[in-house]
Amino acid sequence: MSNREIVAENLVKRYNGNVTAVNDVSFRVKSGEIFGFLGPNGAGKSTTVAMLTTLIVPTEGKATVGGYDVVSEAGEVRRIAGVALQEIGLDPLMKSMELLTIQAQMFGLNRRQAQERARELLDLVKLSNVTDRRVGKYSGGMRRRLDLALALAHEPAILFLDEPTTGLGPASRRDIWNEVRRLNKQLGMTIFLTTQYLEEADELADRVAIINNGRIAVEGTPADLKAGLGAESINVTFRETDDAERARSELAGMAERAQVDRKTLRLYLSRAAESVPAVVNRLGQTGLEPVSLTLTQPTLDDVFLHFTGQRFSAQDMPEAEVA
Repeated sequence: MSNREIVAENLVKRYNGNVTAVNDVSFRVKSGEIFGFLGPNGAGKSTTVAMLTTLIVPTEGKATVGGYDVVSEAGEVRRIAGVALQEIGLDPLMKSMELLTIQAQMFGLNRRQAQERARELLDLVKLSNVTDRRVGKYSGGMRRRLDLALALAHEPAILFLDEPTTGLGPASRRDIWNEVRRLNKQLGMTIFLTTQYLEEADELADRVAIINNGRIAVEGTPADLKAGLGAESINVTFRETDDAERARSELAGMAERAQVDRKTLRLYLSRAAESVPAVVNRLGQTGLEPVSLTLTQPTLDDVFLHFTGQRFSAQDMPEAEVA
């Protein structure tokens, strides 16, 4: 199909009449694009994905997936889109080959074709050696990979991946990244990706949007968003947050922008390296003693901090699976 776009226009979702989870969200994902959708916990990411995948109905606004309206043409959206959500709903008593065969048959393949497709997908996600094991015995990482295979059973034109590599070890995560790239480049698949890993968004996404408090805070390519913060930053870490705040007051006039992140003061300057001696001298004059001083290029983590006021923390993530 030629139209593989995802378009959201002024989407709003309210619960119980007064809790607004998504507030006037608009964006356009181009055909064949990998689009990263980022935000703090509770910012509206999963609610937006649920509306786009027809799981819940918007309170206001509209959205189309592949040109089909998510409310009035929900059946067509489900036919062309694959979805792998955070909550993995796999029957623990069944085996992977059975689940994939049934999934493929639901989308019109006969049994022989469905079994062939299931074998292809099991090879793809590196589960072909555990087909005799019930899904309930799989590790968390193995279940994530099987869930991705199920989302691909009908060879969708558009793929929604809601935190697809959470819980995976580095090797398994890279395998998923490689497959996402292949699906995008070889098949032209549009991929809508939410992730807990900023490295993942930076590695895969053509463009990203950051949602905060139910609204889009910023949108653009990772390179442009990072460049918008300035070429470099001087990061000065202190023993106490109060010292970082005091240093910001003392040094703010030396930087294009200054921001405190816990005990670290970040000074964004176009020529940060040349300014290091002046920063050190100024700190010495004020009696502030830093624990460390480093020079870094802006990252997506810095972009996230700038637009949401908080660092993209991984401390609440589940531990990575070995398998």
